[in-house]
Amino acid sequence: MIQLNQPEDTPGAFQAAWNNHDMQSLGTLFHDDATFVNRFAHYVRGVDEIVKLHAPIHATIYSDSTLENELIDVAVIGDDAAVIHFWSRLAVGAAHPAGPHAVDTLILAVLTRQAGQWRIKALENVTLTNPRTGETVLRNSPGS
Repeated sequence: MIQLNQPEDTPGAFQAAWNNHDMQSLGTLFHDDATFVNRFAHYVRGVDEIVKLHAPIHATIYSDSTLENELIDVAVIGDDAAVIHFWSRLAVGAAHPAGPHAVDTLILAVLTRQAGQWRIKALENVTLTNPRTGETVLRNSPGS
């Protein structure tokens, strides 16, 4: 089980579970009743549903994918709650029907500490797009 000793550990722990394609480890980052909104606005509730959402794509189109996450900020709400934002670059390989490409997203996560353990209570993942065209863009690229 991956331990989150502080909210700042979340991007690295999420990245490690994803890059190992270990969806059970990914699930341990979340409270049992957590919510997750993926980059296509698919909403699920509960750690079992979060794992169920990710396991099939890691067995197929994301089987050769990697994430690179970068913490943006942590907003402490109290002793046992925080909101974090982090950049996430998904690099997919030949297993994806569209072929190798990268997608940048911005992740917002609410974390709470229960029984001394930090876990994600809610997470939302937003794809970076050009608001005029809807075209996916990569951050730090010309025109973004």
